[in-house]
Amino acid sequence: MTAPSVSFEFFPPKSLEASFRLWDTVQTLAPLAPRFVSVTYGAGGTTRALTRDAVGTLHQSSGLNVAAHLTCVDATKAETMAIADDFAAAGVREIVALRGDPPKGAANFEPHPEGFADSCALIEALASRGDFKIRVGAYPEPHPEATSDQADVDWLKRKFDAGADEAITQFFFEADTFLRFRDRCAKAGITKPILPGILPIENWQSTRRFATACGASIPGWLDSAFSTAERDDRCELLATAVATELCSKLIDEGVEHLHFYTLNRPELTRDICHALGVTPRVDLRHVA
Repeated sequence: MTAPSVSFEFFPPKSLEASFRLWDTVQTLAPLAPRFVSVTYGAGGTTRALTRDAVGTLHQSSGLNVAAHLTCVDATKAETMAIADDFAAAGVREIVALRGDPPKGAANFEPHPEGFADSCALIEALASRGDFKIRVGAYPEPHPEATSDQADVDWLKRKFDAGADEAITQFFFEADTFLRFRDRCAKAGITKPILPGILPIENWQSTRRFATACGASIPGWLDSAFSTAERDDRCELLATAVATELCSKLIDEGVEHLHFYTLNRPELTRDICHALGVTPRVDLRHVA
């Protein structure tokens, strides 16, 4: 099996302790030579300033290729593009452009009266600048607001037509979920890269709640397996095995890049990468 290239998603810290945790996460995963790392926004754009600060710090201090998340939520077009300008001024040239989740307490996304109507409008504005590599979200299972499976494929095609370069999927638990989606995208004429998003299962009950909220289907066998693993205190072993098998199946089907949602907890992601043959790269200049 050929080792894939990888990328990692982090979220911005909200406290001093969380800042140390983020830095420890970066230090643990950086030796795996990720193609890029991304830093998220909180729901409703709640961590906008934190994201900007974290992106700038990581870009300057880590030596990694950093991609900043940018959403349309609760901001004017001018405010949103000013943040993009800040990223560019800091040397960050990659953006994950998303519509974003509704602010807390809101049932649905409502565009700001002077803001971008949706992710496609944001992508067009970023692409018109000509100096960003743009990644977008993709949904191998129906987005909670989607009317059908095909609607998600149609939206992804619109994003690519608007100027996006790559897509990163929502997480999923079975390889066929991604492979069927990839087939539907190919049938729709989509040719640009679609990177599968992998969520290592740190805590099954939390992951299960998150999956339910995101519309990701939960296989019965996975429920049963973690129920047994919790009883036998083998959850970490099971989580490593499940994610490694999922990734191996994807690689066998031609997937060349994997994007990991780390939740700023690097050990499980590191162990899965090692199992896939993604190991630390040694600079021979520093070998005695």
